[in-house]
Amino acid sequence: MAYSPILTTLGYVVRDDTVLMCHRIARGYDEQYGKWNGLGGKLEADEDAAAGMIRELAEEADIVPTAMTLRGTLNWPGFSGPDGHVFGFVFLVTAFTGEPPARNEEGDLVWVPRADLMNLDMWEGDRYFLPLLFDDDPRMFHAVIPYADGRPTGATITRL
Repeated sequence: MAYSPILTTLGYVVRDDTVLMCHRIARGYDEQYGKWNGLGGKLEADEDAAAGMIRELAEEADIVPTAMTLRGTLNWPGFSGPDGHVFGFVFLVTAFTGEPPARNEEGDLVWVPRADLMNLDMWEGDRYFLPLLFDDDPRMFHAVIPYADGRPTGATITRL
């Protein structure tokens, strides 16, 4: 059987020394309920990764990026159960127009000091790639973070 993950975007919007994060507390049935996450979502059939990220930022935060860099890719086999694989394109947004609201349909939007990110209740696997997102290495990262029973079983990271 061919590997057919869901394609997603994940964006981290930076302003000064803070990062716009979503605290997913709006829908109790949300698979990510209670977690802190960047912004993004599933790609649509007619869009590339950058177009999908731009659309998601407009939908989730009412902003339009004016400086955005693809920092890497993430492969999460088993993220949504044994057959629920996800592949994401991770962007860093360093300039934008518009002003995010305090909330969206998924939860609260909060500017979190970058130094405090690792203290948030996030998916365990995020701790593998977040440092790479903000480091000074200009190379993209490519990570595989397999999940089993809702938890990562490790990570393999390649930088090119």
